[in-house]
Amino acid sequence: MPTPFEGHEVEARLRPSAEAYRFDLDQALASVVALEAQVPADAYTAAILGTERIGNGVVIGPSGLVLTMAYLITEAEEVVLTRGDGRRVPAHVLGLDARSGLGLVQALEPLDLPVMTLGGAQDLEAGAPIIAAGAGGRAHAVAGKVLTRMPFAGYWEYMLDDAIITAPAHPHWSGAALIGPKGDLVGLGSLTLEGRDQNGESRPLNMFVPTELLPPVLDDLARGRNPHPPRPWLGVFAQEMENHVVLVGVSPKGPAARAELRAGDLILAVDGEPVSDLAEFYEKLWSLGEAGVTVPLKILREGDAFELEVRSMDRASLLKKRRLN
Repeated sequence: MPTPFEGHEVEARLRPSAEAYRFDLDQALASVVALEAQVPADAYTAAILGTERIGNGVVIGPSGLVLTMAYLITEAEEVVLTRGDGRRVPAHVLGLDARSGLGLVQALEPLDLPVMTLGGAQDLEAGAPIIAAGAGGRAHAVAGKVLTRMPFAGYWEYMLDDAIITAPAHPHWSGAALIGPKGDLVGLGSLTLEGRDQNGESRPLNMFVPTELLPPVLDDLARGRNPHPPRPWLGVFAQEMENHVVLVGVSPKGPAARAELRAGDLILAVDGEPVSDLAEFYEKLWSLGEAGVTVPLKILREGDAFELEVRSMDRASLLKKRRLN
């Protein structure tokens, strides 16, 4: 049976060659599986992330423990893993970490696949060689390099202090393995971004979550526990524009929607402190306390500035609970 990515192979010129590495390339690539998740149509995230989600996962435990991106499995009722040879294995969601964006699933049948060793990306500097690997072996792997390490603030109230940016971009990056020079797992594929080459032309890049964020929360995730107190969530989608934080949308049923915030509003300050970019906005928001704290905001709308208070919440309270069977 084909994998879900059949027909979406990496260009032959971009694929890794076994002779270029000191580790067993094919064994490392065999640890990557395709992941398909089915989400109910009435799930909170269905409208944004869809009801059928396809990505990758990496086997990190001998009992079938698989690391993937949380957004692929949020509110999932069914999860299926597909090996490189096409064999499909059902799996169960274990836990999600909203801060890192990582998630864990457990295979419900033996995967009989090698385990990829968890490494660290602390020493992975710009120019370091990497492999970005999706399910399906060499035909679905990209030999690339690290472009930079940088803070990343996402429009959906998400921030990483030290994201890994790589090129060339992988065509099916979600949950893809970032394999370091030693053959270990140093990152997990999160996003595709747009960059510029030396000629100023647009080119796609990938953003990876470093795997050193996993060990501190691994035990909690494996047991289905929230590894952190929930941060205050407003339910806004925001972007940076000319040193301003601009709302481009609000989540239905979220605190911002209840407070009648809307697209086009500028957030000038949080709790009396000015904010000019997403990082400042999130840092000041999260410093106020845990979910449920009241958040004082100063808003600019159509030339008029005004202040209001928004009662934050735990975003997880809107999500369908995972089945425990």
